[in-house]
Amino acid sequence: MQEIDEKELLNLRLSVAEDSGGERKRQRRDDSNSLHPCEGYEGRIFRLLHKREQMLRLDPRKEKMVDDDGKGLHLIHLLLVSATAVDENNLNSAIENLVELYRVASLTGNSMQRLAAYFADGLAARHLTQRSPSFDMIMEEPTAEEQFLAFTELYRVSPYYQFAHFTANQAIIEAFEKEEKHNNRSLHVIDFDISNGFQWPSLIQSLSEKATSDNQISLRITGYGRSLEEVMETETRLVNFSKGCHNLKFEFQGLLRGSKSIHPRKGDGTVAVNLVFYLHTLGNSLQISDTLKLAYSLDPSVVILVEQEGSRSPRNFLSRFVDSIHYFAAMFDSLEDCLPRDSAERLSIEKNHLGKEIKKMISYEKDDEHNQRYERLETWKGRMESHGFKGINLSSKSLIQAKLLLKIRSNCSLLEVGGGGGFRIFERDEGRALSLGWQDRYLITASAWKI
Repeated sequence: MQEIDEKELLNLRLSVAEDSGGERKRQRRDDSNSLHPCEGYEGRIFRLLHKREQMLRLDPRKEKMVDDDGKGLHLIHLLLVSATAVDENNLNSAIENLVELYRVASLTGNSMQRLAAYFADGLAARHLTQRSPSFDMIMEEPTAEEQFLAFTELYRVSPYYQFAHFTANQAIIEAFEKEEKHNNRSLHVIDFDISNGFQWPSLIQSLSEKATSDNQISLRITGYGRSLEEVMETETRLVNFSKGCHNLKFEFQGLLRGSKSIHPRKGDGTVAVNLVFYLHTLGNSLQISDTLKLAYSLDPSVVILVEQEGSRSPRNFLSRFVDSIHYFAAMFDSLEDCLPRDSAERLSIEKNHLGKEIKKMISYEKDDEHNQRYERLETWKGRMESHGFKGINLSSKSLIQAKLLLKIRSNCSLLEVGGGGGFRIFERDEGRALSLGWQDRYLITASAWKI
């Protein structure tokens, strides 16, 4: 489903109103789950946390129970009813439905059960103060090592990040090739979120293959990181990789996010600005606007934009919640095509990467600095154009490369876990954007821009 419309939200509210009437149509197998009307707030929270603790214990019977119950439709209904109760500040209804959610959700069940478990955690955390020990227990952050391992595992088994990086790098290479006659065989990439630097080895290797001993290429990467440790580790990783790539002069400069901006030097040649999974992390529209103004001032030959495809405005909790269910349901389903259900790698990805993002998105309030701004292609396009950027048609090479990536990944999944190759590539905006999708749901979109 691509759009979240008013009719869907209206039907949801009507459904909740019907369920909240004198007699609930949904029958519980265990009447002890129901909340006593005289039970106080602390008692309700205790009951909720107790049911969560029970969920954390492996129960193989849960999977069959949900498969027999409309393939998870009951879980979806519970999620939507719980979210609506939260949106309307109906504490009793919210907790009661969350207790039922924890009864049937599971971190090791089918995709819908796993998804429901993390959404339930996010909703439960909204009822707790951030000083509460229970809040810390539910929202416990994975260690840096756990987050890194989960990221690398997802990078390895899914085309998600590889599509983003390969498509971005292809556009950068083509911008460099277009200016080869006057760029002194020099390329400067300014990456606003260097992260682990996984995007750049393929670019380093591609440029190295184009270079010769008589015609070397210079590559300079300026990368902004979230911490000094991240920047230093990324620098070591990239410098070590570049040593095996002949005829390429490589230079890396790491900076902390928020530090003084860097400007291209004379002789830097082609300048590329990399905004891959970055703009959504900014706290508000003003910060996004300032970043785009800065990018424009760098006089780049190309600006690469890659973002999750969504409509999750911090201003509207319920619509954000519904869109997130659609998005993450597609992500969890796609893992069926990549990894066996009981693999340790899949559990790591779900807990320390996708689950972490789900819980943060739901638990924080609309004015919280942790809220991330996921938008659709049309919104990002409007922002880019309003700041003086023009879209660039992505080449046939980009499309062929993306489709080849999916073919390779599909073959791997077919051989390993019997996957059906549900990933898709979509050309959009008259060839100026490419989206990676799961079935008919857009997941991420890449586009290139110039001034």
